[in-house]
Amino acid sequence: MRVLLLHAHPVESSYGRALHDLTLASLKKAGHEVDDCNLYEEGFDPVLSRHDRLVYHDYPDNTKGVQPYVERLRRAEALVIVTPVWNFGFPAMLKGYFDRVWLPGVTFDLEDGKLTSRLKHIRKLAAVMTYGATPFRAFIAGNPPKKIVTRVLRAQLGLLTPVTFLAHYDMNNCTPETRARFMEKVKARMEAF
Repeated sequence: MRVLLLHAHPVESSYGRALHDLTLASLKKAGHEVDDCNLYEEGFDPVLSRHDRLVYHDYPDNTKGVQPYVERLRRAEALVIVTPVWNFGFPAMLKGYFDRVWLPGVTFDLEDGKLTSRLKHIRKLAAVMTYGATPFRAFIAGNPPKKIVTRVLRAQLGLLTPVTFLAHYDMNNCTPETRARFMEKVKARMEAF
């Protein structure tokens, strides 16, 4: 399966990067063809400019600044996201990716006010995330990143799309043992993806 692996962490020595590297190796071990899209390393520009917004609904003009990313998304049969959660949201880099690449004519069509998905070719979805918050604090806040993955993205791909959501909560109080246990969980789930 062709997997688009989206990663968004600016520090190459971070635990988040270690999770990315483990996810990449585990997916490859499982026999998947992986397109490793490390947004920071690739220098992706997450800013939706005035011009980008003005042509947002004008396909294919809306894709001109992000065409290589559009093509990578179109080739994908599965999507895996590895990212930290900051302030109960995605890092600006990853949010910008969705704003700039998931465009009308690319991920959906809008006709007479009705959305139609163009992402039916993506058959699986997974997310590997780290939170500073505890599970309870994330729950009280509504856990927007989890809802984006398990509800919003899943709805765009298809309600029957299988979703794997893995989160290491309470990174502010983690230990080498909790990090190692989570990495074993990620390894097992990605090798079975």
